[in-house]
Amino acid sequence: MRYLIGIDLGTTNSVVYYIDTAAENPVPQLFKIPQVVAPGETRALGVLPSAVYLPDEGAYPAAAFALPWCTGADFAVGEFARANAAREPDRTVVSAKSWLCAEEVDRRAAVLPPGRNNPARQISPLEATRRILAHIRDAWNYVMAEADIEALIEEQQIILTVPASFDAVARELTVEAARAAGLTVVLLEEPLAAFYAWLHRHTDSWRTGLVPGDVVLVCDIGGGTSDFSLIRAIDRDGNLELERVAVGRHILLGGDNMDLAAAYNTAVKLQQERNLQLDQYQIMGLTYACRRAKEKMLDDPNVIEQPLTVLGRGSSVIGGTITTRITAAELKQMIVDGFFPVCGLDERPRRNPRAGLRTYGLRYESDPAVTLHLAELISRHCTTPELLPNRILFNGGVTKAKAVRERLLQTVRSWLGAGAELRELAGTDPDLAVSRGGCAYALVRRGRGVRVRAGSSHAYYIGIESTLPAIPGFRAPVQALCLAPIGAEEGTGSDIPYDGLGLVVGEDVSFRFFGSTERQDDVIGTILPDADKDPALFELPALTATLPAADEVPAGSLIPVTLHGDLTETGTLQLWCIEPATGKRWRLEFELRSTTVTAHA
Repeated sequence: MRYLIGIDLGTTNSVVYYIDTAAENPVPQLFKIPQVVAPGETRALGVLPSAVYLPDEGAYPAAAFALPWCTGADFAVGEFARANAAREPDRTVVSAKSWLCAEEVDRRAAVLPPGRNNPARQISPLEATRRILAHIRDAWNYVMAEADIEALIEEQQIILTVPASFDAVARELTVEAARAAGLTVVLLEEPLAAFYAWLHRHTDSWRTGLVPGDVVLVCDIGGGTSDFSLIRAIDRDGNLELERVAVGRHILLGGDNMDLAAAYNTAVKLQQERNLQLDQYQIMGLTYACRRAKEKMLDDPNVIEQPLTVLGRGSSVIGGTITTRITAAELKQMIVDGFFPVCGLDERPRRNPRAGLRTYGLRYESDPAVTLHLAELISRHCTTPELLPNRILFNGGVTKAKAVRERLLQTVRSWLGAGAELRELAGTDPDLAVSRGGCAYALVRRGRGVRVRAGSSHAYYIGIESTLPAIPGFRAPVQALCLAPIGAEEGTGSDIPYDGLGLVVGEDVSFRFFGSTERQDDVIGTILPDADKDPALFELPALTATLPAADEVPAGSLIPVTLHGDLTETGTLQLWCIEPATGKRWRLEFELRSTTVTAHA
């Protein structure tokens, strides 16, 4: 494999870096991705917006979305899709990565863009992810492998990054989308990738910048998620080593929420000042306009305001166009004070009860205060003063804003106490570090560079149903059997010690499945007495299997089985049922479709 490729499959933008191992100076280089920027016009850009535009049939000429490697596409991925999102939000798929975590929907069903109600021009979150990766594949092969078949991206080492908080289901779907695009990938957590980028930038000096006992908080706030990890420097037999010790839970809170906040605040201002009431379609368009304004003002502090345009509705669309402005001061107040309030380490995010009726969509956090979610992570895992972070590494587009970084530094310093030091680890680009870090990690896998001891960011458990007689008013508890503990290394597998398991044959069977980012001390085979009452566990979609019954075995019979779990090299979990007498194996598959709920009076 000549090329080591890091793909940051971002919620808002995707970025590709690569290292040419045959070059005289093998350093990470940005791959500029050809993409449609206007009908009939393509350009190579440093980022590929993670957006897919799906126009109505016949809305554009046949060659409008032609690319050098494809002349007949009826959709567009990248810059044109991003730019068109404000005009036609109901024809543009965005935040596909976040939708991979939306357990309320079938992530293989054509549900995006949401609310369009035109299945012929809708796609699934899985398919949207596949199309973005397929665009990267085709762009690479056109630019890099047109004259060299050995340079095909399918033949290279690819590191694909995902949020640290992604559970087994979201990881499996990401790998499935990559495989459908023809790519073989290894998954790497985004905060770790950002840290690897910093290590690679400071190859000769990081050991002087970090000493045993230092704890680094990686604060990754991107378009769709806030992702936190803690990495500790430890002295092991006189050698300085690095170990990832904690990750936050999946927090669907990032730049997208800030865009929504700006849009709704602007809509309120229009109603108060001009008596204009925007409908939901116009709010969607205004959200994308606010995103562009936010990116410009956060990138350039000299830009003090930006125009916003909202299209009218009905036959006189142009005549009904609404224009207004948003200032940097307004944006700072909404983002810094609204999403990053100063708080105490003992404060917690507000979690409202979920309504019985709600529209399908992403499950955003009830409390938008990023600092409260961070306080929850720090207080849970940093139980003594020496475990509190004294170094911080920022990543993600939101942290490019100086005001955001300063507020986060101010807040974390207030938790450390008088005289404690908190130093920022600088020298990486928040927009590009994850992809660069993917390349650096690929080098580490070849033995070139220091490796962060990490392993699985989650512990995984399977539910074991107790065999008890029915008793009125008593629910038989479901035990949780640990299959893989936090920190389990990729590429390892283990038999799960538990006697007396039986698998129903001749019909579909379902297994309850749980995860945790908190239970640090559990090992393979640990049994928790009641999964439903353990606050450190969260339930994942069921696992299903069908074991055909032999001719002489009645359907519904139980046969003895043992369990075996594998954490694959790609970073996904596989679970097998094994019949000891024959050695026959069945892989348990995640059931990702919506659960049917029966209501009783």
